[in-house]
Order: sequence, then structure tokens, then C-alpha cells
Amino acid sequence: MIVRDFNKIIQSERDRVVTDAQWSSVRMLLAEDGMGFSFHITFLDAGSEHTFEYKNHFESVYCMQGTGSITDLATGETHQIKPGVMYALNEHDRHTLRAEEELVMACVFNPPVTGKEIHQEDGSYALLTD
Repeated sequence: MIVRDFNKIIQSERDRVVTDAQWSSVRMLLAEDGMGFSFHITFLDAGSEHTFEYKNHFESVYCMQGTGSITDLATGETHQIKPGVMYALNEHDRHTLRAEEELVMACVFNPPVTGKEIHQEDGSYALLTD
């Protein structure tokens, strides 16, 4: 059984806290945990906009706090994001996520991330195995 305390992670396990331009993510589960997926709590700054396309990963996201929107760049369709809304990028969808207020999101990645990934120029993560 794996049990982790978010509050302890943000105080001491710096290798599990990842930051980038206008967002940060606390990695509760990583590839090294052997679960077949990774689990993160991600914070996006109010007023920020992010374009991603996870070509090597599937992602599911659940909004716990804040408001914003997500636009599918293939279709132009925009959906509102608020607490209780989930979206899944089941086709490696290129998308733009906008945070009107700070967004707090619970995210699952498959395959799991290692915690060392950085967003590439195209908005994706390389597929890392260690």
C-alpha cells in the first residue's frame, strides 16, 4: 500500500514538486511507484493560458477548484472548466487550457510520468522510462 500526505510532499519531497511557467504540480504517484499511471495535483495561475498536446500520454483531469476553459484545437470547441468537471484527452488532443481563476486540478497520466519531464516546444512530454 502506498500512502502519501500532500502536505508532507510540498514541505520535503522537492523531487515530486514540478514547476513551469505559471503552473506547478505535486506528483503524488510517479512511474517508479509501479501503478501503471501517475497522479498529480496541479495548480494553474489565474489569468494563465497553456497549449499542450500529449502525443505520448493519455491524460484525465478533474477540476477541484477555480474556473476556466479548455479548447480543442482540432475542432475549435470550447468547454467551461469549474469544480466537478472532468476532461479526458483520449485522442492525444491538442488543446488550450485557460485559467480565469487559479485552477486546482487532479490529473492522471498513462503511461505514468517519471517527474523529470519538461514540456517540449510542441506542448508534449517526451516518453521517459527512468
